[in-house]
Amino acid sequence: MEIIKKYFPNLTELQAEQFAQLEALYSDWNTKINVISRKDIQNLYEHHVLHSLGIAKIINFKEGTTIMDLGTGGGFPGIPLAILFPQAQFHLVDSIGKKVKVASEVANAIGLKNVKFSHARAEEIKEQYDFVVTRAVMPMVDLIKVSRKNIQREQKNAIPNGILALKGGELEREIASMKNIATVWELSDYLEEEYFKTKKVVHVAIINKK
Repeated sequence: MEIIKKYFPNLTELQAEQFAQLEALYSDWNTKINVISRKDIQNLYEHHVLHSLGIAKIINFKEGTTIMDLGTGGGFPGIPLAILFPQAQFHLVDSIGKKVKVASEVANAIGLKNVKFSHARAEEIKEQYDFVVTRAVMPMVDLIKVSRKNIQREQKNAIPNGILALKGGELEREIASMKNIATVWELSDYLEEEYFKTKKVVHVAIINKK
């Protein structure tokens, strides 16, 4: 938990309490439904919570911003972002029902009011949002294909509406065809731990015509 306070020192009492509760909740749920690798659960705050919050180093979601977390798994990056941005609205979506159940139960347990959940495939979600966030769910080209329809036109944030994807490793090939619309941030510029050396946030602006 200290690692979250290190990078986000201005948490409210409620936010600090919500983040602090995640360890016991995920540890308990992970014994029933494997949403985080058994070996990795002790790294929950660094590898999962702080990694999710890497997006918050790139954008400060304005009040009323709507975000869909596609392929949320057990709730990453959606739940940490929803704690940090209570004024934004989050829709966490996954095609695996038991993972959605874990995310939903965790959100309920910590009293998150700005999230909703769907057990669904990306193609089934018709609503529109300012941003779609994901964590290594699928290649960017596929991600754009399935979620372009979900990006609304009206802008309210400092960066254009579109996709914000947490990615790792070599991305040159993956984003070669989207040079004009993709921006890549190295998380190692913001987070000093070794784990973030190869981690990135990729933003793809999606401009949907009328």
